[in-house]
Amino acid sequence: MLRTAIAALLLMVALRANGEPLPPGAIGLVGGITAGVGADNHNIGYGFYGIDNIGFLFPLPSIQMSWQPMSSERRWGWSLRGSAMFGRMYSGTAERLTDPLHQVQLDATIGLRVRPWRTPTRLLTFRGGAELMRTNEPVPPTNQRAFAGPIASIGIDQYAWGSILFSVDLKYGMITNGPAELALLLGIAHTGP
Repeated sequence: MLRTAIAALLLMVALRANGEPLPPGAIGLVGGITAGVGADNHNIGYGFYGIDNIGFLFPLPSIQMSWQPMSSERRWGWSLRGSAMFGRMYSGTAERLTDPLHQVQLDATIGLRVRPWRTPTRLLTFRGGAELMRTNEPVPPTNQRAFAGPIASIGIDQYAWGSILFSVDLKYGMITNGPAELALLLGIAHTGP
C-alpha cells in the first residue's frame, strides 16, 4: 500500500514537472516614443505612437497581435507578431504643410523568445521582419510617402495575472529603403488560446 501511494505521488509530481503552456495568442494596445536616426532625424524628427485620428471621424489606437506557443518549462520558443501603429512626428523638415507629420506603420515579424532567467513568465525576445510605412507628406531625400523595408527588435515579454502580457521593445527600422527610426514601444495585451 505504501509503495502504491509513493508511486502515485511521484507520478503526480512528474506530471506537474512538465509545465503548463503559456497562453499562445495575444491582442492589445501598443504605444511609445520614436526618433529618426542619423540624417533621418533631421528629416522626420521625433514623436510618438499611440492614438491618432488621421482624418477619420474617430480616433484609432495602435494595436499589436501575436501568436507564440510555448510551455513554461521550455527555455525558448518562436513568435509571430503583427502591428498597426499610428505616429506623429515633430520638428522634421518633412513637415511642410501640416504639423505634425503623420505616419501609419504595418509591421510583420517572426522571432525567437528565450528565457535566460528562472521565472517562466518573463522572456527575452528577438524579432525581425518587414514594415510598410506611409506618411501624409513626402519625406526627403527621396520625397516619397510610401516605404517598405526590413526591421529588427529586441525586447522583454512579461506575463501577469494569468491573462495579461506586458511587452517592452526597442525597434529599429527601416534598416534600408526608407527613413531609419529607433522606437521604444510599450504594449499591453490580453492573452488566450
